[in-house]
Formats: sequence, structure tokens, C-alpha cells
Amino acid sequence: MPGWIYIFTRSIIFIIFLFLTTKLLGKKQISQLTFFEYVVGITVGSVAGEVVTGLESNMFYGGLAIFILGSITFLVNLYSIKSKRFRDMVEGTGTVVIEGGKILEDNLKREKYTIDDLSSLLRQKNIFKIADVEFAVLEPRGKISALLKKENQPLTSKDLQIKAANEKEPQTVIMDGAILDEALRSSGKSREWLQLELDKLEVTIDNVFLGQLNSYGELTVDIYDDKIKVPSPTQRPLLLASLKKTQADFEIYSLSTECEKSKKMYQKNAKQVQEVIDNLTPYLIG
Repeated sequence: MPGWIYIFTRSIIFIIFLFLTTKLLGKKQISQLTFFEYVVGITVGSVAGEVVTGLESNMFYGGLAIFILGSITFLVNLYSIKSKRFRDMVEGTGTVVIEGGKILEDNLKREKYTIDDLSSLLRQKNIFKIADVEFAVLEPRGKISALLKKENQPLTSKDLQIKAANEKEPQTVIMDGAILDEALRSSGKSREWLQLELDKLEVTIDNVFLGQLNSYGELTVDIYDDKIKVPSPTQRPLLLASLKKTQADFEIYSLSTECEKSKKMYQKNAKQVQEVIDNLTPYLIG
């Protein structure tokens, strides 16, 4: 039998074998590798390459080697879940590289990281000045976790004591010019409603590359023709403006009337509308 047939057959067999082994080890094997998993991955690949291309080698021994390595990795991961000490030994622990705003040079050198490496990791976190960092930890898998100094932390709605609306995952209802009926139904919308919204935006369905519904049921689209500017949804800002106008009208009426009964009624209604505005503003802004 020609050699290429052997190589082809072994390639197919070991691709399937490696796939099943990787499935056994779980998603962690292909997401973030520890030092141990990195070494095992290299070894498994080397063994598989040798068995696939080495016509004189024993195919059974190669499969046995990969099975043994996969089993070891599986057992190591299993025992790591039960023992923190063993997990720390195999996967490593976090190393503090910045504390109190000061770089810990000894820890940085021990991990064989340079200032350039540290700066690069921080830039991936959108941190461009080391002086802005209060505390930073180099995680076992090579990523960095950083806490900015208090004065450099972005303000949140909680800091400003502002009530913020909860955001939900947007639903994609149009993709590549085709309507996704299942997503549309789960959003409680119909094709007629979708067509009406597209008419408001003055776009056709076949020109829409991507269409999504946000938490408030508003349709936003990205169209193929980038030269065309699509208007943003205006329902919420218009509703907020209408409420504010109604509240202002009640205030004006209360000031312009001489009837005490009417004045109290307008003032009461103005107060009620203002309460509605205060409650709905987080949902209507933007």
C-alpha cells in the first residue's frame, strides 16, 4: 500500500482521536491554558505528528501515549477542584505587581515580566498611566487585574445616586437581509410591526445587514450602504419631552388661575407628573 494512504488514514484516525480526547478534557483545554496544560498540549501534538507521519512507528503506542497524557490531564484537573494546595501548585497563584500605587519590582522580576510587559497588559485594560493604578495582580494565566485609584475610577449611577434602568440582551431580528422570525416572536413583535419601523427609518429589508431590538423594544439597524445615515430611535426622547411639557403646562396653569381650587388641582397634577418623570427618566434618556 502506498505511503500516502497510510498517512491519510492515520491523519483521519488521530484527528478524531484528538478531538474526542479534547472533548473529554473540557473547554478549559482550548480557552485558557495553565503551564501544565500547555506542556501536555505540546507533547500531545508532537506525539500525534510523529505517529501520523512516521510510517515505521507503532500506531497503537502513539494512541496509548495520547490517551495516557489525556488521562493525566483529566485527573489533574479533577484533583485540582478538590485541593486548593494542589491547584495552586499546578496552576499557580496570582502575583501582586502593584500595591498602594507602587510597582513591586521584585515580584515583577520573579515572574520574568518587564515594565514594557506590564504596561502592555495595563493598556489592554484601557489603563495608560501606571500612576493611576492602586492595586494590580498578575493572574496565573498571564492576564492582569487592576484596581484604579479612587480619584481615577469612573463615576457610576450609584455614586451619583441616580436610578439606572436594567439592560437586557439585544435580540437580533434581521441578519443579512433576512428576518429571524423566532427572535422576533420571542421579543413579542410581528413582521407588520417590523415593516412599520423600517418604513419610519426609510430603509428596505434587503438593505439591512443587521437589525436588533434593544431592552426598550426599539429597532436599530446597520445597513449595507454606509453612505446612508439612519436616524436614531426618537420615541423615548419624544415621550420624555411630552411629559416635561405637560408638567410645565400644569405649573403655568396653576400660576395663571385665580381660582384656589383650580390652582391646587393644577399643582397636584404637576407634582404627580413630575414624580412620573423622575421614575421614568432612567428608562427614557438616551
